[in-house]
Amino acid sequence: MKKIICEKLIRITKNKKKLEKILNVKIKNRGKEVFLGGKSENEYVAEKVIDALEFGFPFSTAIMIKEHNCVFEIVNIKDYTKRKDLFRVRARIIGTKGKTLQTLHHLTNCFFEIKDNSVGIIGAPEFIKNSQEALISIIKGSKQANVYSFLEKHQVRQIDDLGLK
Repeated sequence: MKKIICEKLIRITKNKKKLEKILNVKIKNRGKEVFLGGKSENEYVAEKVIDALEFGFPFSTAIMIKEHNCVFEIVNIKDYTKRKDLFRVRARIIGTKGKTLQTLHHLTNCFFEIKDNSVGIIGAPEFIKNSQEALISIIKGSKQANVYSFLEKHQVRQIDDLGLK
């Protein structure tokens, strides 16, 4: 039985039946505590999905952790900058009308969400590393154009098996 403390409990209780069916766990709540019951592997995945929902990701994106074997990572902005005006750093990450986040999403095939002084990333394990490096570069002050060119050069290509062995 795993116990998680949730601030946004409504997001979990609203989708409780779907979560139980998809994640193969039993979900119970008491106050702000959420209890997960099931196999330990399923509990671990359910914990990651609930953390993603808690972070602010939409249900369809958070459930990708289970369905598409995606990874949920959190990058803390304060770990990579000494600036005191974190508002400007967050603004650099978001970009004008969300353009920087949208471009990062298209180049890395990962989903981004900003909450307080943290950035959540959901994506396939092979894409997470590049998206974290790009995000850290923007936090440290690199130009967005330089980060985009880095991502274009270092994109992960899928290997096509032609069966020629």
